[in-house]
Amino acid sequence: MGKTLAEKILSQKTGLDVKPGDIVVSPVDWALVQDTTGPLTVREFLSLGLPKLANPSHTILFIDHAAPSPQKQLSCDHTFLRKFARDYGAVLSDVGEGVCHQIMAEKYARPGDVIVGADSHTVTAGGLGAFATGMGSSDVAAAFGLGKTWFRVPETFFIRLTGALQHRVTAKDVILHLIGMIGADGATYKSLEFGGEGVANLQVTDRLTIANMAVEAGAKVGLFPSDETTLEYLTQMGRPDDHGYIFADEDAVYERVIDIDLSTLEPTVARPHTVDNTATVTQVKGTKVDQVFIGTCTNGRLEDLKQAADILRGKRRHPGTRLLIAPASPQVMLAGMRMGYIQTLIESGATILPPGCAGCLGVHQGVLGDAEVCLSTANRNFLGRMGNPEGLIYLASTPTAAASAITGVITDPREVA
Repeated sequence: MGKTLAEKILSQKTGLDVKPGDIVVSPVDWALVQDTTGPLTVREFLSLGLPKLANPSHTILFIDHAAPSPQKQLSCDHTFLRKFARDYGAVLSDVGEGVCHQIMAEKYARPGDVIVGADSHTVTAGGLGAFATGMGSSDVAAAFGLGKTWFRVPETFFIRLTGALQHRVTAKDVILHLIGMIGADGATYKSLEFGGEGVANLQVTDRLTIANMAVEAGAKVGLFPSDETTLEYLTQMGRPDDHGYIFADEDAVYERVIDIDLSTLEPTVARPHTVDNTATVTQVKGTKVDQVFIGTCTNGRLEDLKQAADILRGKRRHPGTRLLIAPASPQVMLAGMRMGYIQTLIESGATILPPGCAGCLGVHQGVLGDAEVCLSTANRNFLGRMGNPEGLIYLASTPTAAASAITGVITDPREVA
């Protein structure tokens, strides 16, 4: 019997012929935390009494969620993580060095890897063909010390993609459409595996966006095959030797198959306060927007800066709408500067934030006022997500966000010249 991508990766890692429902112990290639989950993980690790990290050079501490720190307690947490990294030889990614999931894609994740992180959006690396998943701090602490962890092998939903996306319809619209279709708990502990002829029309940056939000449907992982497009991306990142081809078998068995014709999709928006509360942009256009936020591990890549700059070039943001833009990494910011995107965005009235999570978590750099509406390219719009339970968050693609920044209301990007 053929294997899905999830089954194939876990079989290769464990040396077992795994099937859905099996409980396996797998080696871990990378273990990561960030500054909101990291202190608890480190304290759990220290409480285990283990003398050292199993693999210090593959244990990464990211300071990205509240960076730079907006308050004393968070600053002390950062100091704690820095000291742990020095004492135990772990890798430290400090303030301004980028969002953990973007940096994992740029520098570390490889096709076929098993990656665990104390952050639910660790699933992002599935866009490169890695079995990457978020876990609780205590589980990641054990992985720190043992270099392995346990999984229940997930059943798989196969998302068969055909066609190609139309102008100003993006990967963000694909995943919002899917989550709206199956629900926020529609794929709980499943592997969402994307394939079909339409995959060839998606760049790795598109795949990272889709994999990033697989967890918003409850999925354990979101997986794409590793192909020539993956090799091209890793070559651009300066690490072609990290590439390896990995595909599901043609006779793999799936619990469910969902067909999506990319050419039929429209710009899609998730309304407050759940990600599956979706609508096409035409159903919500005209909704007043106080703040537009472009960035995060979902849509803070160079392609997003280009999409925003293409729409905003020669225009100004609406005077009643703030426009915040946070590149996901220094590499993205520097490339955006070289290509003139950053200048275009500043000239349009945008505020450029340092590489990091910025307003996504609601700790700083974009907290909403009471009754304010934010149109965000982030991955979550939960009540209070951006720091104020009286605020309202709509999720959308970068083109939709950029177009809306001009008009001050939710706008169909296809209608902006």
